[in-house]
Amino acid sequence: MPSARKPNPKSQRQISNDQIEPYVFPESGESLGNPNIPSQFNQFTANDQSGVPFNRSEQMSVKDDTYKQFVVGLQDIDEAIMYYFQNVIRPFVYQNGTRIEVPVIYGSPEKWKSVQKDGYYKDKNGAIMAPLIMFKRDTLEKNRSLTNKLDANQPNLYTAWAKTYNPKNDYSNFNVLTNRIPVKQFVVNVVPDYVNLTYACTIQTYYVEQMNKIIEAINYASDSYWGDPERFKFKASIDSYSTAIEVSDSTNRIVKGNFTIKLFGYIVPDTVQKDVTAIKKYNSKAQVIIGLETVNGQTEFVALSKKKSAASFPSSPTNGGGGGGGGGNIDPATLAYLNTNVQKPGTFVNPTTVTFASGWLLAPSGLPATSINNFSIFCNGALIESAAIVSFSVNMANDTTTLVINPNALGYSFDSQDEVVAIGKFNS
Repeated sequence: MPSARKPNPKSQRQISNDQIEPYVFPESGESLGNPNIPSQFNQFTANDQSGVPFNRSEQMSVKDDTYKQFVVGLQDIDEAIMYYFQNVIRPFVYQNGTRIEVPVIYGSPEKWKSVQKDGYYKDKNGAIMAPLIMFKRDTLEKNRSLTNKLDANQPNLYTAWAKTYNPKNDYSNFNVLTNRIPVKQFVVNVVPDYVNLTYACTIQTYYVEQMNKIIEAINYASDSYWGDPERFKFKASIDSYSTAIEVSDSTNRIVKGNFTIKLFGYIVPDTVQKDVTAIKKYNSKAQVIIGLETVNGQTEFVALSKKKSAASFPSSPTNGGGGGGGGGNIDPATLAYLNTNVQKPGTFVNPTTVTFASGWLLAPSGLPATSINNFSIFCNGALIESAAIVSFSVNMANDTTTLVINPNALGYSFDSQDEVVAIGKFNS
């Protein structure tokens, strides 16, 4: 029975890749497929079809998080202006010897239409409401002079801040012994869209004196950051004010003032597109540094930060029990061997051979025997890789060390003017 489901249309990417004919080997007749399609079996996955790259490792769940995703919308900006009017500017006038708080309302379409039609705002009974401040958002313009995401479907710039607690840092003895660096968790958000908004504002009062007092208070607050300090604040500026006295009939007299607020804001929308393509949070990498240390003649791997200083070791070996993490005593001879790192210049013999006028230290009991692995050899400052060394042997009778190289593997041969230096466990 045929499926009633509508087929998904091909994306432009899939249409273009369908035109590519993969190369076929003449001998075997096999084909490696289309190299532009990363999916197995040359099939487009749902993510390939959508054209939006997706990395599952970057999508961390926020199910049990107690914080809210950082979102700033247009309503938040409107509420910032309302908050500043009501809690910071707090306009008031005097009428008949009484101090009156000036109400501030947002100009919804119905209210603003009434103001445009009648010239002033009336209450439900048809009486003019004064004093009153009404504002509404007029325009929104994107500000590209600050920053730009370039591609919202694949954002590359983020803002991040560290959380105070991360459940991955649970206490354990391993963390204490190895001095493990805690993992920090960062909350990430996309770079906001910076916008310039304009708000049209109207003031209604009965007297010019009342109008003057309100304009003085608002003008003083211009060029400052408006909003709730616990949430968001945006810079607002006011350039000019216009005032007019209107008389509608023999009984009604109103003083009107108009001004425009220019506000510099930013928007971080709460959209599905952002949730799919943007990173929400990530963890830093933990680090444990491992080094070689000996305890009672036995080699153990512990954190370098847990090594004891030379002053803490006794002057003579003891048989005290030692635990992991550097808790025992180390033979001074073993400590001296580990700390030895002598540099010796080489003497040219032929294009493949150089000798050094020193023998090797013997490794104390419990440590690996001294070998080429305990030396680093340089020619004119460049390290000679071990793959290019044929032999590096010591002659204890003559107290000399001989280096033989493979010129083909090294890429060059020695010259009498070359400076060859070896650094390692030389005995003198």
